[in-house]
Amino acid sequence: MTTHHTGPQPAGLGTPAGQSETPAAMPLDVAKIREDFPLLRQMVNGHPLVYLDNAATSQKPQVVIDSLVNYYTTKNSNVHRGVHTLSQLATEDYEGARAKVRGLLNAEHDKEIIFVRGTTEGINLVAQTFGRQNVGQGDEIIISSLEHHSNIVPWQMLCQERGATLKVIPINDAGELLMDDYEQLLSPRTKLVSVLHVSNALGTINPAKEIVEIAHSRGVPVLLDGAQAVPHMQVDVQDLGCDFYVFSGHKLYAPTGIGVLYGRAELLESMPPWQGGGEMIKSVTFQETLYNDLPYKFEAGTPNIAGAIGLGAAIDYVSGIGLDRILAWEQELLEYGTECLSSIEGLRLVGTAEKKAAILSFVMDKAHPHDIGTILDSQGIAIRTGHHCTQPLMDRLGITATARASLAFYNTKEEVDTLVKGIDRVIEVFS
Repeated sequence: MTTHHTGPQPAGLGTPAGQSETPAAMPLDVAKIREDFPLLRQMVNGHPLVYLDNAATSQKPQVVIDSLVNYYTTKNSNVHRGVHTLSQLATEDYEGARAKVRGLLNAEHDKEIIFVRGTTEGINLVAQTFGRQNVGQGDEIIISSLEHHSNIVPWQMLCQERGATLKVIPINDAGELLMDDYEQLLSPRTKLVSVLHVSNALGTINPAKEIVEIAHSRGVPVLLDGAQAVPHMQVDVQDLGCDFYVFSGHKLYAPTGIGVLYGRAELLESMPPWQGGGEMIKSVTFQETLYNDLPYKFEAGTPNIAGAIGLGAAIDYVSGIGLDRILAWEQELLEYGTECLSSIEGLRLVGTAEKKAAILSFVMDKAHPHDIGTILDSQGIAIRTGHHCTQPLMDRLGITATARASLAFYNTKEEVDTLVKGIDRVIEVFS
């Protein structure tokens, strides 16, 4: 088959994906990496863009954009069962992306990787299949005080439908789970623990492996929401031991509308399909339907082919740089940003866990987060303001909203300095 060129190699890469990653000790060439991201060259409101909203969505490197253009211009076709060349090329790329996800997560089998629209859809899939199958009257599901609404509402809906109870792991004022309380919440009626790996609102890195081990010691399966973990650190689902893991491509420098549900094969085999239609069947009569094998049993209809291919390109990109190196630089940025923001009078950081991802949430004495965000935007600085889809967490912390600067490996200390200058402007306006 013809091999199609997918565009120039990104400038920031250490070694191509599939080969050994560049050693973590080798620092990133952030200036070169930034050249790979066309949007970062924009001017916003007359200022160079400072993009600090990566927890909401990340920017896309040129190789990911090229992968979408390449698919649509050279091999646009539906996948699977096609005998013609374009269909076979598209299928190769689509299933190749699945294999890349398996490698990224160190899953055991490609069939354990289910393509979905994002983290939200992955959690809903588990709630509506595994949940309906296993949760009944009087049973219990455990989540935490840190959860995104996407890991609250599906379980509330299931509990209401089944007469089950939702239990919540409390946190301390730093935003860390109270693990002793978690152990006490587990009971013979607990059917699932579903918690995030990294907090989108505070940056807290939860002790995921310990959470899984404690639950498994009671025979309870665990789902981990990895939306904020996968872009920033190495995730090994076999080492974590989790039963389900979900993440979204658009936070991993991939397109929107593509995500992943990882599930242990034996669990996925036992779960009923979620949606009916094409692709998820082996045969259909008006009397009965035989469902397809994994992973296709859970992928009804034409999938987001381009999105999956783009996700594969993004995985190649970050793998080539090295997730260890990405984590090391982001932690350096976090330490620098924490020091800078902590020195500002009238500003308080929210979320001070000992183990944190590169998220700086804060409030100010004299300015509402929305006003902070508006004034910063006028200076070309993009942050996120509000409750970050974590209203129960905000209630626990006694606030309604925060201003959140979330960092990625293409951010710089100079951009943190620009953020500080922007906050100085906020102080001037409200003084």
